[in-house]
Amino acid sequence: MTYYDTIASGYEELHKEEQLQKIAIIKEKIQFQKTWKILDVGCGPYFADFPGTVIGIDPSFQLLKIAKKKIPAILGRGELLPFRTNSFMAIVSITALQNFDDIEKGLLEMKRVAKEYIVVSVLKKSPKIGMIEELMGKVFPSFKAIEEDKDIIFFCRKKY
Repeated sequence: MTYYDTIASGYEELHKEEQLQKIAIIKEKIQFQKTWKILDVGCGPYFADFPGTVIGIDPSFQLLKIAKKKIPAILGRGELLPFRTNSFMAIVSITALQNFDDIEKGLLEMKRVAKEYIVVSVLKKSPKIGMIEELMGKVFPSFKAIEEDKDIIFFCRKKY
């Protein structure tokens, strides 16, 4: 059982408002299309309502039970995505990356399964933020970062 399994019943009350703020910023910067396939890595209970076909992946069984009421979602980790290369037009990961066991492997996996866009938000207060910023530059030589209240949102393209 993960930490997120233990807080699943109260997750919405704890985090929904701040997650919706990040989602609004992401939707403002990227015009998601109804024809796109989108992967939400660390989808939690899924608040995003992106247009298109959305699939979620999360290591928390309890959060997935909530997400599955809204989107198809599978149990899994961002470091080992069970999808073919270039399967999704966009990958979104909201406030999950700092929880990965192997952050670089997770970023490389997101890059692998993305056709075009990778958007990752990370807690600014995470003790791993410096390492994450360094890895973002290594994996995605060109990206844009936007600071919001609690997170930095990295907007990356597979090809520039």
